[in-house]
Amino acid sequence: MDFNSINRRSFLKTAGAATALIGMTRKLSFASTAMAGITNPIPRWRGFNLLDYFSPMAPKGKSSSATTEDDFRWMADWGFDFVRIPMAYPRYIKYDPTKDVTPEDVLNIDEKAVDGIVQLIDLANKYKLHVSLNLHRAPGYCVNAGFNEPYNLWKDEAAQDAFKFHWEMWAKRLKDYSRENVSFDLVNEPSLRENMNDQFGDRKTVPGAIYRKVAKETAEAIRKYNPARIVVADGNDVGSSVIPEIADLEIAQSCRGYFPHYISHYRAPWVYKNPDTAPMPVWPGTIDNKYFGRESLEKFYEPWIDLVKKGVGVHCGECGCWRETPHEVFLAWFGDVLDILTQNGIGYALWNFRGDFGMLDSGRKDVEYEDWHGHKLDRKMLTMLQKY
Repeated sequence: MDFNSINRRSFLKTAGAATALIGMTRKLSFASTAMAGITNPIPRWRGFNLLDYFSPMAPKGKSSSATTEDDFRWMADWGFDFVRIPMAYPRYIKYDPTKDVTPEDVLNIDEKAVDGIVQLIDLANKYKLHVSLNLHRAPGYCVNAGFNEPYNLWKDEAAQDAFKFHWEMWAKRLKDYSRENVSFDLVNEPSLRENMNDQFGDRKTVPGAIYRKVAKETAEAIRKYNPARIVVADGNDVGSSVIPEIADLEIAQSCRGYFPHYISHYRAPWVYKNPDTAPMPVWPGTIDNKYFGRESLEKFYEPWIDLVKKGVGVHCGECGCWRETPHEVFLAWFGDVLDILTQNGIGYALWNFRGDFGMLDSGRKDVEYEDWHGHKLDRKMLTMLQKY
């Protein structure tokens, strides 16, 4: 993950301009964040992804990883102001989980399940945390395998209609929630592939014209219920590339903090068929016969920074490192990532708060944890995040 589509009338025309917000029927209290002379039209939100609805299958019984009110309280106390909720749409539809989902099932909304998600949003808002609602698994697409989709979002009109149907449902349900409290992140990490059940298959760029069509029509459907709603589109090529085809629309864009993947996803089993083949990460230094350092990061983020300069909102919707990366390497690399983003007014959301990427209960073997109300706190990571 991204971000938010601010009404284009509220976008600054250039990085140095200070154009007043006009023509809005309601007061927009989000202030632009200016860092190093660059103005990002959306807030520099800082926070975490919450995985309560990430999997298409609900956990059996109460999950120890479910977000608690204490989690929200700690986030707020530590100075964070943002959570992203990546959802798998099967979690809030009615269907037979012993069978493949059908196009008809996709439109069968489970209102009780929707109520549960809204309760999570309300609890986050209680602690002044902005919520970015995201379809991690959308009708016809997910970056991850493990669920048989009945169609392809980027090729089938029925899938695109279902996609709009889901976002229109959320727009209607949350129409009275302010832009300060809730934004919509359309679809997680788009890519084009033929077999969505092949986790290691080739992923191609979504054609720009198709991405524009889906994003534009969906944003318009959303804003029928709340014209001021912030809408975000994740970068193309699994979140890594800007989407020039939508830069003129009222849609912000979301980048990722996973470059290079040698560091962020070292030994991750969903990336490597054989994790033992993963080259040892260093920072800065040479990995897999390629040199990586701060200059590499600056080059990677240059298109995103240029997007901000053009008046398009940018946020980093996902970032961090899986637990196998040596901790000192992670801290050195991530410090550079956050420094570059911060200097350019771009906020971030760590994947996740508690868990393999997080600063609580990460399971890292080379961290001296601090006990935190029964959890294991990575104090070094928290200190670094608070710096940015």
